Amino acid sequence: MSSPTGPANGLPVRMPRPRQTGRHRRPEPAAAPEGAPALVLAVPGAPSAASRGLAEEIISIGRSELPGLDARIGFLDGDDASDFPSLSGVLTAVATERAARAEFARAAGHEVPAPTGPDAVVVPLLAGPDGDLLRRVRQALMDSSAAAELADVLGPHPLLAEGLHVRLSEAGLARADRARLFTVTTAADGIVLATTGGEEAVQAAGITGMLLAARLAVPVKAAALDEEGSVAAVAEQLRREGSTHLALAPYLIGPEAADGLLDSACKDANCSAAEVLGAYPALGKLAVAQYAAALGITQGAATH
Repeated sequence: MSSPTGPANGLPVRMPRPRQTGRHRRPEPAAAPEGAPALVLAVPGAPSAASRGLAEEIISIGRSELPGLDARIGFLDGDDASDFPSLSGVLTAVATERAARAEFARAAGHEVPAPTGPDAVVVPLLAGPDGDLLRRVRQALMDSSAAAELADVLGPHPLLAEGLHVRLSEAGLARADRARLFTVTTAADGIVLATTGGEEAVQAAGITGMLLAARLAVPVKAAALDEEGSVAAVAEQLRREGSTHLALAPYLIGPEAADGLLDSACKDANCSAAEVLGAYPALGKLAVAQYAAALGITQGAATH
């Protein structure tokens, strides 16, 4: 069963939508150019069936955004002999396949132009800049035999603020729609936006936090999950400023956070927490947007 915010069990079956006609029909999504580099989603954290399912859902959404997209998944802590291939191994495979296709075409008598551009664009599955993880991603690029380009992380972005709002409302910690004047008795009047990656990540999360504060009309302050005392200090600051019912909003996709980190932070701050962003559909859109930006591809152009 699936929901608009992500799959509950397994991946949803994506049925083709009937094409609208007339001047008001929706623009058709741009297709990936023939021979375009692969999008390789770099998944942090300990590989698991859950993180693979999450990555597959994001890739599925990405393919619906950019038809013809060659998308792969590589794990920072993967093992090429397992079901969780390493990022460097996936990049090497992409380069090998690209070279083999060119050689096959030459053998068949086709004129094959010299390859241009990278073999792959690596999109880190991160909401914000985590320096340690990004260094490991760059090392994986150097360890592979591929010519690969590293795209930006997914945030900050208004769509991530939207996703955080949805997760808070699902947990009963925020109104789902401010335009509807109903009461949520458990709605928080202060939000701790918790991220990983140190001070740089906290600063970047603060940008999305401002967008979330505008949506909820409550104060939002960012804190570092991986810095001892950071979440508790921010929670205390919010309470000093007048908030009495706090909530923790994880500015995380999921795999990048160590087990138990969120639970410990909730205890330190003495507050409830929403779920991580997970397979929120906007993540697939943002992954493709970062890929397209790296390659200069225009998305969503209307066809007439």
